[in-house]
Amino acid sequence: MQIVDHPQGDYRFLTGIAPYSSSVIAQPGFVLIRAQFAAPVPIQPGFEQIASYLAAQGRPRQALCAMELRLPAPLSFEEFIAFNASYRTTLEEWNIPVGNLNPVARTNVAPAAAAPPVPSLYAFTFTAPLINGLSEPTFVVAGAGDLRDQADLTPAAIVRPGDTSHDGLLEKANVVMEVMSERLHGISVDWPQVSTVNIYTPHSLDHFLEPVLLPTLGSIAVHGVHWYYSRPPIAGLEYEMDLRHVGADYRLA
Repeated sequence: MQIVDHPQGDYRFLTGIAPYSSSVIAQPGFVLIRAQFAAPVPIQPGFEQIASYLAAQGRPRQALCAMELRLPAPLSFEEFIAFNASYRTTLEEWNIPVGNLNPVARTNVAPAAAAPPVPSLYAFTFTAPLINGLSEPTFVVAGAGDLRDQADLTPAAIVRPGDTSHDGLLEKANVVMEVMSERLHGISVDWPQVSTVNIYTPHSLDHFLEPVLLPTLGSIAVHGVHWYYSRPPIAGLEYEMDLRHVGADYRLA
């Protein structure tokens, strides 16, 4: 992984794979702002709403730096790869990639309850000029599921496939925590600077909180952990995480 500047977006990104980057962080003088739809919006109408929103904020489309998606159900590896190709086409139409690199971080999960009927946009993050002297960096770490190699989109990469025992889930969560730490350090930040920790799993947090999360979170545990009763986007995965610290978080009408 390497850190790369987005020349028009006013942020830097840690490289990932074709569908998404690993992390994004605002450039000095800019801040990351998150906007959440009131309800998930089908992808193409959602992109149109994002374009209108960014224009109203006086921001270019290239300011879009992170996306949160929701699926009706987990996909097979083959379906996931096909979905990613279609999603990336829209980013290319917006002139967002830097060369052949996708700079936009992403979390993509399938709610286990109240899932949308079609693939949809849940929220997005963009850059804006910093006005009120926020001193700490703002950033988003992309979602990672229980794969030993996040670039290996094959069943062989799943951590303890089919094992949802306590020990199996514990190993899955520990692998994901290592990925989160690598992605934080890749943009030169660390756990004390995180303000939002999101967990996506249908399994009880009793498996994860005390043995995996709390020892690493330390003092930021005061902010709590957000649990989404959801599955990762690929069938066979059981646990996903993402992290962020943004300057503002809005809910759109």
